Amino acid sequence: MMQHAFLIELKDKPGALADVAEAIANKGVNILSLSGAACGEQSRIAVLTDDAAKTQTALSDIQATFEQKEITSVPLRHEPGSLAKASRQLAKAGVNIESILLMGMQGNDIEVGFVTSDPQMAKDALSQVGSATG
Repeated sequence: MMQHAFLIELKDKPGALADVAEAIANKGVNILSLSGAACGEQSRIAVLTDDAAKTQTALSDIQATFEQKEITSVPLRHEPGSLAKASRQLAKAGVNIESILLMGMQGNDIEVGFVTSDPQMAKDALSQVGSATG
C-alpha cells in the first residue's frame, strides 16, 4: 500500500503544531507518525496519518502550506549503522532525503519511512539494505 506524508510549513511560534493537530483530529484522523524541526522563524513537520484525503482537507481548511509526498519505507535492523547504511545508499543513488519518519517496530526491525526527491530511485537504492516498499 502506497503511503503519503504531508510536509507542512509552520511558523515557529507557540500553538502552530496544536493548530495542525487539532485540524487533523477534528476530521477524525489519527496521526501515525510525525517528525519535525525548527530553523529560524520557520519550522517544517512531516506527518503520516490514517486518512490522506481527510488530512488534505483539514490542512486546506486551515490554509496550511503543505506538500503531499510518497513515502518509501524499509525495515532496518535495530542495531548501530543501519540508518547510516540506508542513507548512504540513497546518497550514492543521488536521492535527497527530505524527511524521515519512524513508522513502527516488528521484532528486531524498525520500519523507517523516507520522503525523498525520487521515490522510485529510493526504492531501488533501499532494496540493497532491506525490502523497500512504497
